[in-house]
Amino acid sequence: MANTFEMPEFSNLQVSVEDSIATVRLNRPEKRNAIDAETVEQLIRLFNGLPRSGIRAVVLCAAGAHFSAGLDLVEHHRQDRSAADFMFICMRWHEAFNKMEYGGIPVIAALKGAVVGGGLELASSAHIRVSDATTYFALPEGQRGLFTGGGATIRVADLVGKARMIDMMLTGRIYKGREAVDIGLCQYLVEDSEAKAMELARIAAKNPPLSNFAICSAIAHMQNMSAFDASYAEAVVAGIVNTQPASRTLLQAFANKTGAKVKPA
Repeated sequence: MANTFEMPEFSNLQVSVEDSIATVRLNRPEKRNAIDAETVEQLIRLFNGLPRSGIRAVVLCAAGAHFSAGLDLVEHHRQDRSAADFMFICMRWHEAFNKMEYGGIPVIAALKGAVVGGGLELASSAHIRVSDATTYFALPEGQRGLFTGGGATIRVADLVGKARMIDMMLTGRIYKGREAVDIGLCQYLVEDSEAKAMELARIAAKNPPLSNFAICSAIAHMQNMSAFDASYAEAVVAGIVNTQPASRTLLQAFANKTGAKVKPA
């Protein structure tokens, strides 16, 4: 795909590109990368353009010791928003995170420190989550008199189940380490989450873009359908993806026994 997207300049994000992989770094370390309204607008602008940019994968990470402590509560308190105002803010969060999840480009989140509240909502919008020994997950909305507004009821509940999410919100329960992997908050626990995320991004970037688009978009859409409708949609997507020229080339290599084999390391 030709690059027709000029990478914007951002104040709250650092974006760099190497070998068709974009590193998107939250850049408010003094605020533990709390997510304010401007950060959300910048995420919308970025992920709106990436699908037509030629980028093959994204590593989402953060400056400082924490991935994100969630909603910028200081901004929220100072703004003294009305219910209508905050509903609009939530809809912008949904737009940003939907563009990530449904955009068709693999997004791998490198997590560390706090992945809390809205930070967990952001992380759950990525397709793969990699944590390190410092990473901890929480939804402390109940203790702050709040309710999730950035998609946790959809994505986090899908990852860990309704009962666990309710427990996290009511009691402030924190998950970390192997337990976080076991319940589905992340898929990897490593020493260096950013290095591992980049390794995974490089692997994913080698796949045909159409295959990645289907994996990173169609599966999420099908989860929102009835089983009957999803089976039809799956057949349609498979018909398109599995007959693309890149697929034929890879299948030819498999038939000739020159392609990569699936086997444990």
